Amino acid sequence: MSDYYDVIVLGAGGAGLMCAAVAGQRGKRVLVIDHADAPGKKILISGGGRCNFTNIHTAPDRFLSANPHFVKSALGRYKPADFIALVEAYGIAFHEKALGQLFCDGSARQIVAMLLEECAKGRAEIALGEAISDIAHADAHYSVTFGARAASAPALVIATGGPSIPKMGATGFGYDLARKFGMKVVEPRPALVPLTLGGDETLFRELSGVSADVIARCGKTAFREAALFTHRGLSGPAILQISSYWRNGQPIAIDFLPSNSADWLVQAKRLKPKASLRSILATTLPDRLAETLSDRIALPGDLASQADKALTAVAQRLSSWQFHPNGSEGFAKAEVTLGGISTADLSSQTMESRKISGLYAIGEAVDVTGWLGGYNFQWAWASGWAAGQAL
Repeated sequence: MSDYYDVIVLGAGGAGLMCAAVAGQRGKRVLVIDHADAPGKKILISGGGRCNFTNIHTAPDRFLSANPHFVKSALGRYKPADFIALVEAYGIAFHEKALGQLFCDGSARQIVAMLLEECAKGRAEIALGEAISDIAHADAHYSVTFGARAASAPALVIATGGPSIPKMGATGFGYDLARKFGMKVVEPRPALVPLTLGGDETLFRELSGVSADVIARCGKTAFREAALFTHRGLSGPAILQISSYWRNGQPIAIDFLPSNSADWLVQAKRLKPKASLRSILATTLPDRLAETLSDRIALPGDLASQADKALTAVAQRLSSWQFHPNGSEGFAKAEVTLGGISTADLSSQTMESRKISGLYAIGEAVDVTGWLGGYNFQWAWASGWAAGQAL
């Protein structure tokens, strides 16, 4: 015999818990189902365990989607200030890091506990460690069979996330379900992910552990943050950010000296004519990086022995050093997923399917991907809130 609810939410991550809390507090009888044995697993590992729960600079242009306008309604109605007010109401201390990123002073567990308490206020039931064996739709109701139970409701919310970080139990289940109900899925790709180097560029792997403040560019998009060399290639915030815009075969340009003017090396020649390129680079960059770059450029002698034109060319190369990644570290190391359930099939106001009444999709399951730094959590809160209000 099937238990009856007003809403069944698939997924006990950030978006699913927010949706369940809002709908429950509006008087809906809510059931949340997740195959994981604990709620909010991605929340718990985010921000080094302190959860970068939002970004005060949230704006629609910091999200990637086939429809860049889709995010405007939800983000405009549930802002970072709204989530911050909730955090403050629970007495959770937090601080701002660089670029508007907000983190808990204590633990990410505080955010999960807050969301669970909000669900409890709405009497939402949460069923964990339950594998779903069947989902059907008939007579304007959705029937879900999970574990030894069955439940039905006139509304079903897909909040299953994407396939990034499979070791946390992430799968493409939500995409398969969306396709089953006739919704399109934009091809999923790893995002906010380290890039790998091969061929002649494997030399740079020897710099594993070295980081520097750079500007990373791909096409017309650029980010100034730290880049980190790894034993497989390139990582760090600047690289993770640019990876969302990178496509296989494209080069990545790195400006190793983003604060320097175009003629800085010519000026260095005037001030320190007997200095070598390596020694000049070592005044700004880590020694190992300065050595590798100067070895690759192979500028003979001291600066005084070089023509200004040659030094300008070297400075130009250092401001736009071309790397040609041969791939990424994939979903295993990706923080989020690009692509997902097509926004063309969803209402931007309610997150409900345009094709089937009562079917909703929220959070990372949808073709919306934010920048690094709390943006993806803000989308989870905003999209979950929008669906919770509409249910």
